[in-house]
Formats: sequence, C-alpha cells, structure tokens
Amino acid sequence: MTQTHTSNIASNMIAIENMQFAWPRQKALLNIENFTVPAGEKLFLYGPSGSGKTTLLNLLAGVTLPQQGKIRILDQDLAQLSGHRRDRFRARHIGVIFQQFNLIPYLSVLDNVLLAAHFAQRKGLEQRARDLLAALNLPDSVFQRRATQLSVGQQQRVAVARALLCEPELVIADEPTSALDSDSRERFLQLLFTAVEQCNSSLIFVSHDRSLQQQFSRAVDIRELSAGAAHHAA
Repeated sequence: MTQTHTSNIASNMIAIENMQFAWPRQKALLNIENFTVPAGEKLFLYGPSGSGKTTLLNLLAGVTLPQQGKIRILDQDLAQLSGHRRDRFRARHIGVIFQQFNLIPYLSVLDNVLLAAHFAQRKGLEQRARDLLAALNLPDSVFQRRATQLSVGQQQRVAVARALLCEPELVIADEPTSALDSDSRERFLQLLFTAVEQCNSSLIFVSHDRSLQQQFSRAVDIRELSAGAAHHAA
C-alpha cells in the first residue's frame, strides 16, 4: 500500500518521508518511508487497536511531532513550525472530527461550531455556521440548545460542522461512526461526503468497520503502510 515517492509534494495534501515515531520505552510504532495523499482524496485508514492509527492522526494534525523524517501538509513541514504556529496552522487548514466529538457541554450548538473560527482567528462566520448546520439536517430550533441536549447523531453532525467551518483543506475523522447503527452510519457518511466535497477538502477517515471502505477513493491498512508497526496501544 505504500506509494512510490514523488518529488512533486506540492501536488499532494500529505507527503510523509522516512518518518519514525515511537512512544518512550517502546519499539518503533510507526515507520513510514514514503506515503502521499493527493488533494481531494477520500482515504479510508484501518487496522486493529494498537496499530498506530490515532498516533498517525495526531502526527498529521501536528499535535505530535515525528522523531525522524518529515510530514508535510500543504507542503508545510510541521516540525519547522513553533507550537503556537502549528496550532494556528491546524486551526486554519485541518478540521478534526473526534471519536467522542469533544463538544463543550455548556455551550450552545452554534457556539460549539463557532469555536473553530475563534481558534483560527476568523470573524464573520456565523452565517456559514448556520448554513452548515442546516445542510447537515439540523433545524435552527436546536442552534441555541446545549450540546448535551442533542442526540448522539445530532452531536456528531455538530462536530462535523465545527470541523468544516473554516473550509479546511484536510479533514481528519477518528472513528466517527463507532457509536452508530448501520443505517445511521450510511446517512452520516453521505452527509460527510457531501460537506467535504462542497469544501473541496481531502478526507482521512479511520474506522474498524471494513464494510465502509468501498465508499472511499482508497483503503490503506496501517500495518502495511508502516513497516515498523508495533502491537501496543496507540
């Protein structure tokens, strides 16, 4: 599954070169020689628990830095940025949909979505937030409700709207369908694909559910991607 290296990294959303990462006192968890994700691709990433999926997502988001090698997002080597600039880069260019959604319970639905604009230091996005929520089939009657007053499916759509608010070039989704039944998973995927396509975003989608992979441009087993994958928790 590892792709042939290309020098034209600017045409790729993601380019990884000779990247290694391991947690302290562990063998190399991730050891990726060359891997690219073209702009606009919908990539399905799978593998067993502990194979490094979440670790890789944290590396792609710049939350964690590689110990060796390079990770470029939009041709930007994340390790060359200070912590503050990485945070700003992430807020402006990467949308993350967390497995547990990470909504702020005491904030309204609308304010949860607008948090993305706050971290990216962008103003004037309230109407876009409302439009995104409506496009994700959330009625305006719930916009001022607290996030905890929504169903799991509704909270999930709020998390998607927040991730897409600033029109990020890259969207990362970490097991976002794990709490949903099959019908809800299918509806959610269609909503997510539509929203991502409208933003012209690339999508990295992590899941244990291999039945979903046929709906993506490409599927990658992280164990094949990473020659140094070790079997310990990610």
